[in-house]
Amino acid sequence: MSDTDRLTPGDRAPAFHLTDQNGEKHRLSEFKGHKVMVFFYPKANTPGCTNQAKGLRDVADRIGDTVIIGISPDEPTKLSSFDEKHSLGFTLLSDPDHTVAEKYGVWGEKKLYGKTYMGIIRSAFLIDEKGKVAEAWYKISPKDTPKKLLSALT
Repeated sequence: MSDTDRLTPGDRAPAFHLTDQNGEKHRLSEFKGHKVMVFFYPKANTPGCTNQAKGLRDVADRIGDTVIIGISPDEPTKLSSFDEKHSLGFTLLSDPDHTVAEKYGVWGEKKLYGKTYMGIIRSAFLIDEKGKVAEAWYKISPKDTPKKLLSALT
């Protein structure tokens, strides 16, 4: 991911049409008129992703009508078990071919234990009521995600 691929505040948020944990399709445009926190995470039920999702769940009552949406390459059935296991209560979308992740500039090269591979670069975006990027946080840590959201909304 190069800096030229990154979204910046004021950019139109890339549209999406993805399936959620319940098998229902969602578009970004259906949330027009609301702020939307879109966060990309690598894999459901892994420690960092679980902490990130639970952190957002725990601040949900403090963000007004802002919508929270998580996106990962996981299949809807895995997203459903992730939601149920941790009582997340927000929309989790499946992007198995990482098309949406690429549009947001969060699909890129990663390294783990000396191996290089392609994957989700944990990132989050606050989209305004008109569908524009208000904030873009690339390479965000799981614990900072809810903090950044709360700070951006105050």
